[in-house]
Amino acid sequence: MEEKGTFQDRARFIWQVADDILRGTFKQHEYGDVILPFVVLRRLDCVLEDRKDALIETYNKFKNTLKEDQLKPVLLKETNGLNFYNVSRYDLQRLTQDASNIEMNFNNYINGYSKNVYEIIDNFQLDKIISKLVKNDLLFMLVDKFTEVDLHPSKVANHEMGYIFEELLRRFSEMSNETAGEHYTPREVIHLMVNLLFAEHKDELAGTGIIRTIFDPACGTGGMLTIAKEHIQKHINPHIEVVMYGQEVNSQTYAIAKSDVLITGGDAENIKPLSCFRDDGFRGKKFNYMLSNPPFGVSWKKEQESIEKEANDPYGRFTAGLPRVSDGALLFLQHMISKMEPRGSRIAIIFNGSPLFTGDAGSGECDIRKWIIENDWLEAIIALPTEMFFNTGIATYILIVTNNKTMRRKGKVQLINASEFYEKMRKNLGNKRKYITEDQIKEITNNFTCFKENGYCKIFDNDDFGYTKITVEQPLVEDGKIIRDRKGNPKPDTTLRDYEKIPLKEDIDDYFDREVKPHVPDAWMDRSKDRIGYEINFTKYFYKYTPLRPLDEIKRDILSLEKETEGLLKEILE
Repeated sequence: MEEKGTFQDRARFIWQVADDILRGTFKQHEYGDVILPFVVLRRLDCVLEDRKDALIETYNKFKNTLKEDQLKPVLLKETNGLNFYNVSRYDLQRLTQDASNIEMNFNNYINGYSKNVYEIIDNFQLDKIISKLVKNDLLFMLVDKFTEVDLHPSKVANHEMGYIFEELLRRFSEMSNETAGEHYTPREVIHLMVNLLFAEHKDELAGTGIIRTIFDPACGTGGMLTIAKEHIQKHINPHIEVVMYGQEVNSQTYAIAKSDVLITGGDAENIKPLSCFRDDGFRGKKFNYMLSNPPFGVSWKKEQESIEKEANDPYGRFTAGLPRVSDGALLFLQHMISKMEPRGSRIAIIFNGSPLFTGDAGSGECDIRKWIIENDWLEAIIALPTEMFFNTGIATYILIVTNNKTMRRKGKVQLINASEFYEKMRKNLGNKRKYITEDQIKEITNNFTCFKENGYCKIFDNDDFGYTKITVEQPLVEDGKIIRDRKGNPKPDTTLRDYEKIPLKEDIDDYFDREVKPHVPDAWMDRSKDRIGYEINFTKYFYKYTPLRPLDEIKRDILSLEKETEGLLKEILE
């Protein structure tokens, strides 16, 4: 078995297999449909490798004497802690020993998997793929090539396996022109999110016999779930039982996430398919911790009817408000908030800047922000460096949301500017050009836990983000006279109507007299149209003014540059 080095080397090797074997038979946008299930199968093979022969022996011993429901626990016991098995005498390596019967043996191999794995494979719709591979004499060649890459957990850790899947998915999605919204989460960002979730709450996880649940409503390949579980058991409490739950709309990434949960010893039935907006796979269930990186700027048009119906249900998930149909990010957060435990849950979610400030007072986005902040659920926002994600270079933020703030955080929101905490990557991964080091993760986490203002951290009252939007009217004037209604009040000129956003901490009348009246003495406020809004324009709170350079200094630089240019021209002419 050939060593492929780092996860980048393995991803590159698998990509090359696709290009070498599938070119000409499959269209480029079909490569992922073929390759991804084989990556999963190879990973499963490697995990079962040490127990394969014992499993076959146990199966042959009891298959004629035990019923299926009795045989299953016997076989699972033989796996030494795994939640799946394969009783076929074949794996990918053994399939290469009989090239002439590859199709029949491959089907025997697939059918040998336990039902939970078979359901994963079924999501890849492998039957049509295998038929086409057989028809073009490519199945044996592909199986043979995959035996060259070792994906055993001892060689490829779970987080590295996640990177392999996501690098392949990135490349395949680029070939399919399906990059919109597919922002796979770098592992160091997930580590930071997990750190922020647990940094001040480790004592709650001490002891034995403790069970905690983790949920991701847009779980992709399952990386956030498995990394959060690993972090808790490695750095906080090795005895705690962490139960993972997730939902994923894309059938490929759903199958990958389900296989990953299986391999790490979780219950694969806790990973649900389909959109969580239309089909809540965990209706009525609450979770201790939730993490997510929902797609940015993705439309919820397809689910609009069911979402609007639920928004009108006083017990529904979306009663706080509905964002624009073109961006469903805040729907994910409302969905997660609906699943908070009454005794306390913590949420970490990644957004771009839009959900923080888009939408005026009275809009769906603004009403959702108002609902969250006035309920004192928003704990912190952390600005990440740009160019952190594989398929986008835009500015992103981690929001920490909880219904159980510590005393010192009540009524407060902490902003941390971590946009300069990064190192440049030696080689880009798509649009990902930067990464956060372990030391930088610790420094950001320390800024969070210290809860003291400095150059990177600012602390605000909830009300600091709120404002009252008032309507400013001016009188309608015709022929030099103010037109009045029957009560003698001046009629407003709608063409001159204007609005002011007055911070919640300011007295509205004082503000109006100070900022508006001096400029338009005849103006008045129509207080019946007041709207309360909230927005968080993150960059303005950390803006640093850079004074313009003096004109004399600029002039000197220009003259110096002219002299250098003249000197160079003179040398060239001579």
